[in-house]
Amino acid sequence: MQQLSQQRQTLSLPANTFRLNNGLTIVHQHLPTTPVAMVDVWVKAGVSAEPDRWYGMAHFLEHMIFKGSKRVAPGEFDREIENRGGVTNAATSHDYAHFFINTAAQYLPETLPYFAEILLHASIDDEEFVRERDVVIEEIRSCQDDPDWLGFQALCETVYGESAYGRSILGTEEQVRDRTPNQMRCFHKTHYQPENMTVAIVGGIDRETALALIGHTFSDFPVRSECPPRTFNPQPILTEICRTELRLPRLEQARLMMAWTASGVDSIREAVGLDMLSVFLGGGRSSCLVRELREEQRLVWDIASEFSLHRYSSLLTITAWLEEQYLGEVEQKIGDRLQKLQATPISDGELNRVKRLLLNDYAFSTETAGQLAGLYGYYNTIATTELSVAYPQRIEKMSAGELQAIAQKYLSSERYAVTVMKNL
Repeated sequence: MQQLSQQRQTLSLPANTFRLNNGLTIVHQHLPTTPVAMVDVWVKAGVSAEPDRWYGMAHFLEHMIFKGSKRVAPGEFDREIENRGGVTNAATSHDYAHFFINTAAQYLPETLPYFAEILLHASIDDEEFVRERDVVIEEIRSCQDDPDWLGFQALCETVYGESAYGRSILGTEEQVRDRTPNQMRCFHKTHYQPENMTVAIVGGIDRETALALIGHTFSDFPVRSECPPRTFNPQPILTEICRTELRLPRLEQARLMMAWTASGVDSIREAVGLDMLSVFLGGGRSSCLVRELREEQRLVWDIASEFSLHRYSSLLTITAWLEEQYLGEVEQKIGDRLQKLQATPISDGELNRVKRLLLNDYAFSTETAGQLAGLYGYYNTIATTELSVAYPQRIEKMSAGELQAIAQKYLSSERYAVTVMKNL
């Protein structure tokens, strides 16, 4: 096995982080009471890594990984996992792609070599490429029937323009048809390299066994390639209200989608504050916008707020489902609520409610081996593993005054993006 170094733990992290000489990062946590093991591999090969005009490549490659390698035939990997009662899946986002297997710990020595083989040596066969392209295109077409997906994508394009965070993870049908197997092989050999990967392994497998397995199976990486360069566009700054309107056939409810941007993971304190503000505004029945606009004034069928954190940016969105005649009034009332939030700190009762909800949600999301592995892999991909345990600590320390300052800095009622969706 390759030599490795254990990274210094700066917080009370229950997992241990190691780095092999080839640059591969391993995050391990032993759960002796569980008989299962989760291996979650995170790769810095999302949409933001795609070369200019190679849009849709990262997600398409996610599909092709499961088509096997020269040593593993199409379908063989799935059979090996499923015949032992395990499950496998994957996902692609703007900052990463990740792939996982969840299996009984006793079967990991048998299944892990197949997993590493398809990840590191995906063959991307020409015929399989053409067949899977039709599957990806059908996935894109199905999204065109989802009004909420269309609205959110239009909102992101309004906010981020041509930058990576403004592009659809799926790409368009035309863009996917333009991709070639050789381009995909180049993308794979460029980005599926050890320094871009984090392997999170959590469950009923001890440290020595886990490190030996990972070190052995993830040692033979492909010869590196170099993709064409990509253009990195910095996060745009909204200087006014930017509007987009969509008209769709058979739209039963109008949509109002509003978005505010902020810094990425480098400003984690502010990101935590915005997450808390999203819960205050539209997180659950007791949140202020749900209570005021849905329960009391009956202006919306429903309303919710969400916060998403990326490596280089973050986004707070408010979405309302309502009758078309109330669009302007509801947008104005949301703006009024933001002004009030900037002028007056939230009450101690509201602050405690928000903290309780987020801390409980964090506790519920760290109960299983799969949840823990995903948490560690995500944070180590966009920042460091230690942030996975720092998040609840930052929530507990946040004051009403700090939240007010963050709202004043980012949640302007005069600078935001808005997408309105109406019936055709």
